[in-house]
Amino acid sequence: MENKRKSRSWFITTFPVTYLTHEHGHLEPDDIPQTKDPVWILGKKYNAIQELEIIRRDILSKIWLTYRKGFIPIGGEDGLTTDKGWGCMLRCGQMVLAQALISLHLGREWYWTSECRDPTYLKILKRFEDRRQAPYSIHQIALMGASEGKDVGQWFGPNTVAQVLKKLVVYDEWSSLKIHVAMDNVVIVNEIKRTCRSDNSEVASDQDWWPLLLIVPLRLGLNEINPIYVPGLQTCFKFKQSIGVIGGKPNLALYFIGCVGDEVLYLDPHTTQRAGAVDNKENDEQIELDSTYHCKRASRIPILTMDPSVALCFFCNTEEDFDHLCQLIQDDLIAQHKQPLFELSAERPSDWIPSTAEANVALEAIVYNDMDEIERQCNSEDEFEIL
Repeated sequence: MENKRKSRSWFITTFPVTYLTHEHGHLEPDDIPQTKDPVWILGKKYNAIQELEIIRRDILSKIWLTYRKGFIPIGGEDGLTTDKGWGCMLRCGQMVLAQALISLHLGREWYWTSECRDPTYLKILKRFEDRRQAPYSIHQIALMGASEGKDVGQWFGPNTVAQVLKKLVVYDEWSSLKIHVAMDNVVIVNEIKRTCRSDNSEVASDQDWWPLLLIVPLRLGLNEINPIYVPGLQTCFKFKQSIGVIGGKPNLALYFIGCVGDEVLYLDPHTTQRAGAVDNKENDEQIELDSTYHCKRASRIPILTMDPSVALCFFCNTEEDFDHLCQLIQDDLIAQHKQPLFELSAERPSDWIPSTAEANVALEAIVYNDMDEIERQCNSEDEFEIL
C-alpha cells in the first residue's frame, strides 16, 4: 500500500494533471481545445486543429518554475528548505523573467528539446536554480522581499514580485536588462525611454538601448474580473511583445501565457519537485532534472475566473520594439475599447501623486490575506484535482 502511495505521489509531481477527453476510444490530453478559434501564445497565432503539436512544442519550450524541496535553507541553518505553500507568486515572477531572458539571448523562435545543451540556455537556467548564488533564485527573491515589507515565507502579490525583480536585475550584468514597473495604470513613455537609453540621449541606437521588461500591475475588479476588461486582456496576448501575465485564480498564483476563445492558458507552479543543479547537463541525473523545468501541457481556465489582480508583462529588445508596442497599445487597446486596461502618457503629469508602496502592499494583502492556509489545504503531493 505504501509503495502505491509513493508511486501515485511521484506521478502527480512529475506529470501535472490537465484536461482529459475521450478520443478514438482512449483518453487524450485536452490541453488545447479542438476549435476554429485561434490560439495565441505570447504574441504568436496558431491553428488549434492543424498546429497542435507545434503549440505544444512552444509551451514545452517555456521555462517552468515550480515549488522545490530540499534546497539550502533560506536565511540560515534554521531557514525554510522548500517554498511549497508560499512561493507560487515568486515562481510566476521567475517564469516571466526567464521568458524575457530567453527572448533576449535566444530569440522567440528558439525551442527546447531534451537533448538541448545550448550554453546560453544553460546559463539562463542556472540563474533560477535554488541556491543563494543564483541571481534570481527563490533565496534571492525571498530575501530581497524584505525591502518590500515581506518576511521570508510570506505571500507576494504581483506588484511586490515585480518590484523585487526590478531590484535584483540591477546586479546581473550579463542579462543586460532593465525592468520598469508602471504604476497607477499609466505607462509614462519618455520616462521609460530615459531609463533604457544608456547615455540618456534623445535618440538611441540598438547598441545604446537596454532591453526592457515592462510590467504593468493592474486591478481589473474588486473580487472578480469585470467583463468589460476581457477583450483588452485578450488583445494583450496578441502583441508580439507579450511575455504573459502574472496573476492567478483566487488564492492560487499562475503564469498566463496565452488565450483561446474565452479561456486563458497557463503554467502552474503548484507542483513540488526536488531541488538540484543542471550544471552542464552531462549526466543522466542532470538531464532528468533539466526536464523538470519544462511542462508538457498547459492548463486552461475561463478568463472570468481569474483573480482581478494581475500584472501584464511585455519585452522590448530595441527602442523600435517599444515604439511599436506603444502604437499597438494606442491603436488596439485604448482606441478600440471603452474601458482600456491602462493609459499611455508621454510625460508624468505635474499634478500626479503616485500611490505609495505601502498602499500597494496593503492592496495585495486584501487579495492574498488567507492564501497561506488555503494553499496548504489544497496543495498536497498526495492529493490533487483534475481541472
